[in-house]
Amino acid sequence: MNWDQLISDKRLGLENYQDKKGGVRSDFERDYDRLVFSSPFRRLQNKTQVFPLPGSIFVHNRLTHSLEVACVGKSLSNEVALRLREKYTDEPWVDKLRDIGEIVAAACLAHDLGNPPFGHSGEKTIGAYFSEGKGLCLKEQLTPQQWCDLIHFEGNANSLRTLVHQFNGRRPGGFAMTYSTLAAIVKYPYSSSRAGEKGKFGFFTTEKETFERIASELGMLKLGDELYCRHPLVYMVEAADDICYQIMDIEDGHKLKIIGTSETIELLMGFFDPERQQRIKVHMNRVADPNEKIAYLRSCCVGQLVQECARTFIEHEDEVMRGEFHGSLIDHIGERQLQAYRACSTLAYSKLYRASYVVDVDLAGSRIINLLLEKLIDAVLHPERNYSQLLLNKFPQQYDVYAPTLFEKIQAVLDHISAMTDVYALNLYRQLDGISLPTV
Repeated sequence: MNWDQLISDKRLGLENYQDKKGGVRSDFERDYDRLVFSSPFRRLQNKTQVFPLPGSIFVHNRLTHSLEVACVGKSLSNEVALRLREKYTDEPWVDKLRDIGEIVAAACLAHDLGNPPFGHSGEKTIGAYFSEGKGLCLKEQLTPQQWCDLIHFEGNANSLRTLVHQFNGRRPGGFAMTYSTLAAIVKYPYSSSRAGEKGKFGFFTTEKETFERIASELGMLKLGDELYCRHPLVYMVEAADDICYQIMDIEDGHKLKIIGTSETIELLMGFFDPERQQRIKVHMNRVADPNEKIAYLRSCCVGQLVQECARTFIEHEDEVMRGEFHGSLIDHIGERQLQAYRACSTLAYSKLYRASYVVDVDLAGSRIINLLLEKLIDAVLHPERNYSQLLLNKFPQQYDVYAPTLFEKIQAVLDHISAMTDVYALNLYRQLDGISLPTV
């Protein structure tokens, strides 16, 4: 692969439309702005990241997480771009490398747009509804590939669909994003038939042709049937996400008093050598507020990981461009930082992700999504019924509940549910279950 081809401002759906708007913004900055002002992005403010919103204590939701990932991703990719420009200084296309930061920042904003309510448990609940729940009866009416899409429902693939699908009343190309930004969000560039035990994949059957067109245009290497190597910028988006969710989850755990101050400091200090630790302690001792101490230490950890990931990408760039790099950037950082990162991960799984109210939200979210799936799928399958007509009136017009195929009807339901905020899903559940009536 080569950077000249990988960085393209061609817009999906507007390939034959050239409009040089001028001004100071690049096309990739326009991608970023387009996302910020979009409805799917705004809805992230009421979607669970890890912890349910606990009232007076502010922790991360999907919106704040995405904004932080975009900040970290831009810093990381700008570090990489600076070093790449030194390496390719004599190439005629070297100035294209200046756009890497904007592309990665936009992709970071978009990476969670397709996630359903109630965090990652929402994804698992949707897949389980078809693989082991009431949706299992639909298996024989779908193709094997369509069935794989459903039982492995994946937020990353749904993010791509959210951005590129021509929903009712929308223009071709969906958001009409640039090819490079779209490619940079596809963490798993293969179909659901290759999802494996982890259940990860990058595009639904309905978006296969679109993704393959993007991959071909950008020169992404094809490794097999419905299997491509990643666009290099995916590694930076992934690293920014890894850095943020791991370090920020620890900070949130401290704010919620699940992890003590001393334990948090000891954990995060592991990213630094003894000399740097002493300098950090001097700065931390200037403030008395434990949350401020942890906030400063967190910022140091993020900065350290950004530098490590930038160094790792540059060292392995040739492997990345040949499609031979394995794992994530985090997997290849320095041993001290890697061990500290793994210690954070171990503690997060043992103390945070299994905290009682996190599990309670997962259980409630599973029940809510299962009921919504049952009721809404039944409505699109039997639209002639009176109750179905009432339910179908709840769908936004952009979702094609009268699509010609069963799979497309089911996708309309999944589009609707995955776009819901936690609060909207809960309120609709209560209405459908007869627990509450709407207020005027």
